[in-house]
Amino acid sequence: MLNLMEINTLENDTGKVVRVLLVDDEESYRNAIARRLERRNMVVSQAPDGTSCLEYLSGNETDVVVLDMKMPGMSGMETFKTINKYYPGLKVIFLTGNAAVAEGVEGIKTGAFDYLSKPVEIDHLAGKIRQAWELKRLEAARERDKIFRRRLEKRMIHTQRLASLGTMSTGIAHEINNPLAIIKESAGFMRMVIEDSGQIPEKEMLFKGLEKIEKSVDRARRITHQLLGYVRKHGHEMTPVDIRQLTEDTVVLIKQKTQAKKVSVQWDTESEHQMLMHTDPFQVRQVLINLLENAVDAVDTNGQIRLALYRKDQSVCLEVRDNGSGITPENMKQIFDPFFTTKPNVAENESGTGLGLFVVHKIITGLSGSIHVESEPGQGTTFKICLPEWQSD
Repeated sequence: MLNLMEINTLENDTGKVVRVLLVDDEESYRNAIARRLERRNMVVSQAPDGTSCLEYLSGNETDVVVLDMKMPGMSGMETFKTINKYYPGLKVIFLTGNAAVAEGVEGIKTGAFDYLSKPVEIDHLAGKIRQAWELKRLEAARERDKIFRRRLEKRMIHTQRLASLGTMSTGIAHEINNPLAIIKESAGFMRMVIEDSGQIPEKEMLFKGLEKIEKSVDRARRITHQLLGYVRKHGHEMTPVDIRQLTEDTVVLIKQKTQAKKVSVQWDTESEHQMLMHTDPFQVRQVLINLLENAVDAVDTNGQIRLALYRKDQSVCLEVRDNGSGITPENMKQIFDPFFTTKPNVAENESGTGLGLFVVHKIITGLSGSIHVESEPGQGTTFKICLPEWQSD
């Protein structure tokens, strides 16, 4: 048998080491075949019967099984049927006696790779094992290709939908902005008339109604502006940026919101440490505002937000971690979809447009970066964005 160092050497030298399990109840015959196969750069393990074979397969990677048809206890065919059920990609070569050729043919009909009659010619057996191994590799590659194609098709469909959304959003946003302006102007005129009037019934109720109209108009405008901001093709304005200072400035921008909920924002890295990079500060600031405001919305009163900043693989990474309610696995799949939101009372919520993380994702990917999310319901959420240290204009 080959030792671990010899196996590693073979893998490094050839990259084509075949892992074979030889199953035969004749120990001397089994040992002789194993030694000769090992001289041909194969890693051979042995099992004396079908039960031992299945036990070995349950805990060890194997490429090809060379299986004797006639064994005490569980027969070769019974063993093969179990292998075929639980290890469908595994290739099996039967060894049969001269009088049991019909059984070998039957094995091929039920899915075995091939059969050889004893006594076997060792080079013939080694050749069959190599063929079976190459077929296994080819089938695995085809399966990987299928998985890749399915993922690519899904990504293409998603891209096409986003392109359609961009075209549709531009038209819708422009069409909606016109009636919004009329509604806003009319509401302002009505407010002026009511204010100049004397005592009229339900005056306070009328003011409340106008306030709801004006808030709804403002919210609708924010949505259309976000849509237009996404679909417009602005060029990146790359410049040297201290990402640490930019983040701290953004924290100041949302100070009113954090103070209202008594939320603390703290760094996990030293405050005096600078982090210079070359990127678009305006787009990065938009990302930071969205992530920080989402974190504030997610935590309860007296909640905590922690920030971490570090370099990794020629990128600058920022983590925004909160101790809020977290995100369920079901919602995790949709958080970057446009118009998806879990915020309550969206109609009354000024920030709950469902576009924030959608825009964040597009900005980060547009800047050749990445964004990852880790969350557990009730345990909080961590958003990690990574951007290249240097980007050309």
